[in-house]
This record gives sequence, C-alpha cells and structure tokens, in this order.
Amino acid sequence: MAALTEAEVVDLVASSVRDLNQALHAPQPAASWRVLNPRGAHSVACGLKDAVTVDIEGHVGYYCAGMNQHATVTVHGNAGVGVAENMMSGTVRVRGDASQSAGATAHGGLLVIEGNAAARCGISMKGVDIVVGGNVGHMSAFMGQAGRLVVCGDAGDALGDSLYEARIYVKGTVKSLGADCVEKEMRDEHLTELAELLKAADLDEDPADFRRYGSARQLYHFKVDNSTAY
Repeated sequence: MAALTEAEVVDLVASSVRDLNQALHAPQPAASWRVLNPRGAHSVACGLKDAVTVDIEGHVGYYCAGMNQHATVTVHGNAGVGVAENMMSGTVRVRGDASQSAGATAHGGLLVIEGNAAARCGISMKGVDIVVGGNVGHMSAFMGQAGRLVVCGDAGDALGDSLYEARIYVKGTVKSLGADCVEKEMRDEHLTELAELLKAADLDEDPADFRRYGSARQLYHFKVDNSTAY
C-alpha cells in the first residue's frame, strides 16, 4: 500500500483524459500513478515513453495503453477494443476481460489478460508476448508475424489464420485452425519458453498441459494452387 500512498493520484471525474495523458508525457513524470474513476474512458495512458507505473482503478474503453514503451500499466477492471495496440515494450496487465483486437500490431513487451479476450486477440502481432488466463475469440493471432500467444483456456474459430512466425500455445480446446496454421511438436525448448512466459504473467499453469501451434509455411508466397485459401 505504500506505493499507492506515494503515487500521483488523478481522478477522471475531476480531470480529463487529455490532462492525464499530458501529465504522463511531461519531461520528468512521477514514477507512480493511480487513476481513479476511468468509467470506460478511451485512450487512457497512451504512448507512454517512460518507465512509470500506472494503476487504473476501474474499466477502460478503447485503446488503453496503446503504443506503450517502457511503462507498466495495470487495468483493475475490463478493457475495451485494442488494449495495448501497437505496444513496443513494457508491461500491460488487464485484471478482467479484454474486448477484441487486444495487442493488435504490437511489436514488443508483455500483455497479460487475466480473464478472457475477445476476437482477433494478437491480430498482426509483430513481436509482443500475450498471455491470456482465460479464452480467446475467433481469428486470434490472425497474420501473427512474430511473438508468442499463450492461451490458458480455449480458442475460437480460425486460430492463427495466415500465420507467419508467431508461436501459439493453448491449454484448452481449439474450435478450428485457420489457413496454414497447424499443430506442432512441443520440444524441450518450447516447454522452457512457455514456463518463462507463464512465470512472467504470474500464472500457475503446467507447460506440459499445453499444445503448440504454428505456421505450415505454405502461404508465404502466392501459389495459384492455393488461391482458394487466401
């Protein structure tokens, strides 16, 4: 509790999101922040470039913590569309559920969703690590280029559709695999990296319970024989 007592407190009933984000982007921002009453506000704590800690006490709307660099942002509630979109580094944690396109196009860092994530989680991911404590919706990791997606629950339709080199680990059932996504062998190296990801996400799961999925590498280049799969 000492960290919260020393934090810079911003109440979004009294202050605007613009005021909050401007303060977070100051040349030398406070190291720790506590945001009260977000009430589903959009674009909270976006584009942070400093190694600050931001605790958001409640639900947020679209694009929370988008374009994050270095900061640690925790949403103590649910998050709307595009949480941590285009994140470059740092850590974003959602204590509840996340709407669609969580971690979309993100290049790096760690996104943890303790609840469920909706459709297209990790769409076009480019190096981010995403760990979901619950289920993910359809077309998650669609066109995933790099990074790792870990799902501790079930996955919806078309998982990993048009996947490039992102790795996917799923503990539960997969409703269907997308174009060019196949199940792959879980070797020791994959068990080791999965254990590290689960530890980083603070989730108590056994890596041996998961299956790995990746690209069959048949859609890298257009082939007329595969035209119906595009």
